[in-house]
Amino acid sequence: MPHIVFNQHHKLKTPTSCDGVLFTFIAQSYNFTSSVRKTEYKVGVKSDDKEFLLTLKQKDDNVMLKADKPTRVTPISIVKHALNAYAKATSSHIVFSNTSNDSHKVEPQREYLKEIEYFVNEFDTNKEIQIEIGFGSGRHLIHQAKANPEVQFIGLEIHTPSIEQMLKQVKLQNITNILAVNYDARLFMEFIKSNSVSKIFVHFPVPWDKKPHRRVYSNEFINEALRILRVDGTLELRTDSRKYFDYCVDLLTHLPQGKITIDINKDLNVSSKYEDRWKKQGKAIYDVILQCQQNDEAINLDKDFSFPKAIDFDKFKKNFPQKALVEEDFVVHIEDVFDIEPNGGLIQITFGSFNKPLNKYLYVKQGKINYFQGNPIPTSANIKAHQKLKEILCHD
Repeated sequence: MPHIVFNQHHKLKTPTSCDGVLFTFIAQSYNFTSSVRKTEYKVGVKSDDKEFLLTLKQKDDNVMLKADKPTRVTPISIVKHALNAYAKATSSHIVFSNTSNDSHKVEPQREYLKEIEYFVNEFDTNKEIQIEIGFGSGRHLIHQAKANPEVQFIGLEIHTPSIEQMLKQVKLQNITNILAVNYDARLFMEFIKSNSVSKIFVHFPVPWDKKPHRRVYSNEFINEALRILRVDGTLELRTDSRKYFDYCVDLLTHLPQGKITIDINKDLNVSSKYEDRWKKQGKAIYDVILQCQQNDEAINLDKDFSFPKAIDFDKFKKNFPQKALVEEDFVVHIEDVFDIEPNGGLIQITFGSFNKPLNKYLYVKQGKINYFQGNPIPTSANIKAHQKLKEILCHD
């Protein structure tokens, strides 16, 4: 992560600009356990139409300025430029820096890699939709896309090198009907319209035998898959793990209704190199296909992330829940509080789904509360967590 270390540091007065970077505020961390200030600050930054934070804190006898992970932006060159501008604006003496922007490396074209916000706010198609969850090298996804050019494919993968590898092949083979997204599939499907998908592929998911709560398949996942599948649409599992196979069959056979097809060692038109290796070793491959048999109602998520009441921030920072509030399907944890001005500052929070908790800041100015960098993604867990935050922050 880019950062700069100073052995001499001069305080920056805000707001101030340097080399096209606007520094909007400096927030000082409030230690609520001992009522003593900690040597850690958040620096508000606006640069190239991006808004983010830098973290400033003591490191031995020096001071370190670095990118703030929860508010990181791309490309990283924007953050490096902001770090260098801060050093220049404060006339700081630098003892270490990895913020050089001399590289002329061109970012690869990623027109088919979409952020989750695209599917929340923009995605719409009249084409048949098929989804592959955890596409790995992309061999199966690419095969299906080439064989079905009229279908819109969506590939989900959380392993960045796999995404890069797949996108490279998409470009080389001039494939135009794949969209990729780096996001948790268990949350992603909330943003797909009901009864709009013909097939969902889950091929060789990580079994997670020692951490079954991390498995893709669950009752909630299956119900959400059935919601977005159209009538006769299919949820297709392919796995080499007998334990995972048994686990999924148990879940599927406890549904109130449905049609299930099971195959062992079925040959597909395309297979991964790992599957070829397993078959040579005599290892069994299991397929379990669930067919959707009814339409579901459309869902309309409440996307209101406003806070109706102002708060007394100075009073709040001295008395708020310090432990995580764990509910049945979401969590809320207030991590830290930072002062900016009388009755204003930042509240650092972790909240939302257990599978993909969100790290974010609330920005409080004259008691009014807003989410820094914009509202959260409107998953059901985030919406429930927001309601809990309103209870904590805006109670009478």
